[in-house]
Amino acid sequence: MPTIVMSKLASRLDPSVRKKAFAFLEKLTDNDTTPGLHIEPIAHSADPRVRTGRVDQSYRAVLFKIPAVEGTTYVFHGIWPHDDAIEVARKTVLRLNPVNGVAEIRTVEPRPAPDPRGDARPVPGTQLVSGTRLVPGTQPITGTAAAAPEPPVTPGPVVPLLPGLGVTRDDLSETLGIDPALADSALAAPDEDSLLTVATDAVEWQGLVLLELAGGTSVTEVRTKFALEPAPDELAAPDATEDEKLLRGLRRPAAQISFTYIEGNEELRRVIEGGDFGAWRVFLHPEQRAYAERTYRGPFRLSGGAGTGKTVVVLHRARNLAARDPRARILVTTFTTNLADAMRTDLLRLQPDLTQAKGLCDPGLYVTGIDALAGAVLRRAQDDLTPDVQAVLGATGGQISGRFAPCPWREALDAAGARLPEHLRSEAFLAAEYSAVVLPNRITTEREYLRVRRPGRGVALDRGKRAAVWDVVAACRAQARVAGTLDFPEATAIAAAHLERVADDGRLFDHVLVDEGQDLSPVHWQLLRTLVGDHADDLFVAEDSHQRIYGRRVVLGQYGIRIVGRSRRLTLNYRTTAQTLAYALGILRGGDYVDLEDARESATAYRSARSGPGPQVIGSGTLSKELDAAATTISDWIARTDAPETIAVLVRDRWARDRVVAGLAERGVQIRSVDRESIRPGQAVAMTMHRAKGTEFSKVLLFDVSRDSIPAALKDQKYSEDASRDALLRERSLLYVAATRARDELAVTYKGHLSVLVEPLAEKDF
Repeated sequence: MPTIVMSKLASRLDPSVRKKAFAFLEKLTDNDTTPGLHIEPIAHSADPRVRTGRVDQSYRAVLFKIPAVEGTTYVFHGIWPHDDAIEVARKTVLRLNPVNGVAEIRTVEPRPAPDPRGDARPVPGTQLVSGTRLVPGTQPITGTAAAAPEPPVTPGPVVPLLPGLGVTRDDLSETLGIDPALADSALAAPDEDSLLTVATDAVEWQGLVLLELAGGTSVTEVRTKFALEPAPDELAAPDATEDEKLLRGLRRPAAQISFTYIEGNEELRRVIEGGDFGAWRVFLHPEQRAYAERTYRGPFRLSGGAGTGKTVVVLHRARNLAARDPRARILVTTFTTNLADAMRTDLLRLQPDLTQAKGLCDPGLYVTGIDALAGAVLRRAQDDLTPDVQAVLGATGGQISGRFAPCPWREALDAAGARLPEHLRSEAFLAAEYSAVVLPNRITTEREYLRVRRPGRGVALDRGKRAAVWDVVAACRAQARVAGTLDFPEATAIAAAHLERVADDGRLFDHVLVDEGQDLSPVHWQLLRTLVGDHADDLFVAEDSHQRIYGRRVVLGQYGIRIVGRSRRLTLNYRTTAQTLAYALGILRGGDYVDLEDARESATAYRSARSGPGPQVIGSGTLSKELDAAATTISDWIARTDAPETIAVLVRDRWARDRVVAGLAERGVQIRSVDRESIRPGQAVAMTMHRAKGTEFSKVLLFDVSRDSIPAALKDQKYSEDASRDALLRERSLLYVAATRARDELAVTYKGHLSVLVEPLAEKDF
């Protein structure tokens, strides 16, 4: 039975041929000698391994056949119309990089046909032209069939980018294995935009290496990140045949950016039907693969900007931990229910036969939102919670009914807030003080609150003010107990207290993986720390401080989660084009961001591997005119796609969402409003920027990015300058999150004046 290796290019099939491609490859996997497949060599081809196969009367597949003792392997390159496929096959080769042994598909000048006069003529060596590439929005094509591009001309004394960073030609060609012609073009590129243009035509791993170098990563570190050193098994087998070396080269980490072995027909179906949006499931950067597979002595933190693949790593790591020990109890969690649901769906797409845990402490993968997790812990404890309720809420805790509702701060202020200064009569201040100070420290009396430290709260409270705050806290607790309700932070704190008390009976999970960790609160981290013991691979945290749109910042070390040097950052963006990324990063400028280890976080190292059009920024004088502009843009996008659900309109709040859906409908553009439900195919969608967290779309329109709409929600944060600054940071982060949902195109509309958060970007050329 032949083995199928899928190239990333081949996974990006036009929807019209996906079913035919699956049928062809299914037959090939069963028996490659089936007559109807017509697996045939191509005369005068540049690579003797190349074959074409009949998909139907109009289309042929291009493959490479690699015979081996254990069976034949076919590398599936793609499907083209009949004549195009023959031409592609003639000039495409599968070869090993001569420096590092990584398998690559390349385009070369084909061998000339024999002279018609019958003269015996030598066949000259083939000439390398370029790597394989994909032009967004088109069917798979191969790299240019012309000579390597001329190095860009740099004016005057300007030092090109890479030489300015100390990178030499020997570094590129002799150490890393970059093609000589590509190395020359890269070294001559004057800036990042020019280098991205050069990298676009390269073999994928080579283009990514150039972008890493442009970001200031050293040659040595790049070589390690991409695992370009010779593997021990390759060094131990110098007499291996060329086919054996090629098979090893396909398994090199850098090659697995572009190739993956297909294990069975179900995986084949998932790869083909997933298309470009599903490529993350099987094609991993070597650095991502290392984080997904490595063993850590304790908690590990993986940071990275939007689109750098943090969630991808979390999902692959969860699958790898399950494969390593099928009896392992693995928790995958995050802040929002919607994102948790999406992660559960993606895990099953990644591997449908993964064991899902039916409940806490059961073997398998348990995927849930963090608040739902706290509720599950309380339900499991049932009647054994009285000591824990008293530890968190004190003697007024009483019995809990399992009903959840926010703390009634407004009613408590009215009842007991007479002594509280006016500037502190804020529900936002009280809720933050409660979740950041009172609950994590399990304060149950005024005396305890008067003595507790409040680091990082940003507003000083003397003894009198603390007493006034405690009056309101006590009143809020009393009113909630009368109603028989808990708010979610209280439930989480009680769940953590319970697990600490019964820790001797055993932990509930062997491994805990957290996505979007920047949004979790102190009591969330206390709960997670108690869920899993202190051992290797206990906690794996993915986070990005630039995407913190809920709550205030937290330092992990304060809650027993000590990273101690086990922290790394992903910097290469795979989702968003360089133009959209530059716009999104511009939104963050002016903000001061701190990560979960209390270190300053910079976004200067982030790079995109993709290029596209610059963002459209469309101003209008009135709401009606803005809706007209949005309708025109969305209509144009819908006309250019067969997947309208990959188009989204993102807005600041639900009221604006409903308004834009109605306004577009009046203009003949039907889009679907999305709240908690999943996105269904067939129609463009509208959702809030908060709801869009964790999603991605081909095209995104940010609606009403106007001065009177964004930033919002700052009024309740006026109790301190620190709170106001932090709220403004979250507004910047929210716009950044929204902009980076776009893969290919971004549009921004506004009425009147642009938001102050993006106004400085208006005159910039992206």
